[in-house]
Amino acid sequence: MLKKWNTKWPIKASSFGAGNGYLALFFDPFEKMTMTLRLKSKPISEEEGEGGEPTDPSRSGDELAKKSTRVDLGNGSEVVYMPRFLSRDESWRFCDYLDNHIPWTRPTIRVFGRSCLQPRDTCYVASAGLTDLVYSGYQPHAYSWDDYPPLKEILEAVHNALPGSKFNSLLLNRYKGGNDYVGWHSDDEKLYGSTPEIASVSFGCEREFFLKKKPSKTSQARRLDDEPVRKRSRIGNDADQHTFVLKHGSLLVMRGYTQRDWVHSVPKRAKAEGVRINLTFRWIVS
Repeated sequence: MLKKWNTKWPIKASSFGAGNGYLALFFDPFEKMTMTLRLKSKPISEEEGEGGEPTDPSRSGDELAKKSTRVDLGNGSEVVYMPRFLSRDESWRFCDYLDNHIPWTRPTIRVFGRSCLQPRDTCYVASAGLTDLVYSGYQPHAYSWDDYPPLKEILEAVHNALPGSKFNSLLLNRYKGGNDYVGWHSDDEKLYGSTPEIASVSFGCEREFFLKKKPSKTSQARRLDDEPVRKRSRIGNDADQHTFVLKHGSLLVMRGYTQRDWVHSVPKRAKAEGVRINLTFRWIVS
């Protein structure tokens, strides 16, 4: 069950594009919060009630599974997508907290022997005593779960939605606009083991998430943060390529040999004007 929490600290104004509309929150520490909401009209989906509100965020894993999409990628790899993992209200509450209270940084990384600025903000949270995370020559500082209590609430919700799964680390990314992206890569670092499960929760602006099969089983995917995915026409799902539009409050899970056999990306998009925040929960093998 997700807990309610109050914002007792001053919060700066923030805004997020949400694909189907736009939400602006304005906070004044001496006045009541005011909210402006403008959404494009759309039919109520079967996942929403008569008032247009999503179902309760405390739904069990069985309830969420009925409203999820499962894609068998073959050879022991699969992806599960839950577009309404969290309720709309809880999603905006978490989104605002993450944008304003996480200690975001935009590090310098090394790609193909040269230094460049990572094209998105990041932060890292992990349980004590785990192996350090290092990627592209960068080792992020590991914050504690206790430093940011709402992250533990989201983790609890992920565990409830995925019975039997467990996670002890979290990599957060913030895309401040359409020019922020992540290039083709796979999360195949040894500290995650041979068949890692990665649970990805998205907030804010909708962005496309691409999956494509590696050219061969022996090829090693590398992070290509300096090479954005080229803009392309909408592609359909086939045996070697899949596309998901990651909605506000959604959960996408990669399992099995997905990191060994597939690469994924979130490309640049000129029309993506809002902030997107993504949380990827992982299990580090001790």
